[in-house]
Amino acid sequence: MATRKLDKTQWREFLDEASKVLVGSQAHIEVASLALGSQVEAEWLPVLGIAYDPRGDLVEVALENVDHMIARPRAIHIELGPPGLAAIEVIDADGGRQIVRFREPLALPGAAHARAAAEEQG
Repeated sequence: MATRKLDKTQWREFLDEASKVLVGSQAHIEVASLALGSQVEAEWLPVLGIAYDPRGDLVEVALENVDHMIARPRAIHIELGPPGLAAIEVIDADGGRQIVRFREPLALPGAAHARAAAEEQG
């Protein structure tokens, strides 16, 4: 997997584009800091969007039932794998790491069969 740091001038555009691609996938959010240790904020919830607001200096990760906000981000790193974007790591103002990992939702065998049947009907 390749990891790279985004320049701050790229944050808004990159996250806006990533948001379009990530809708429908699932995300896992882990927060790691010296003060709190390592905590899971969300476990494999559907992604609704991700954005950077330069006026508020805020990264927002919107998941189903979770709106994770990261105030005053200092760095954003992305991890790219064979299927595309695998993770985003945001370093916050206190030096804490907020890691958002992505995966495609797992298809249930019955769901694939139902989808194929629905497509045959029209």
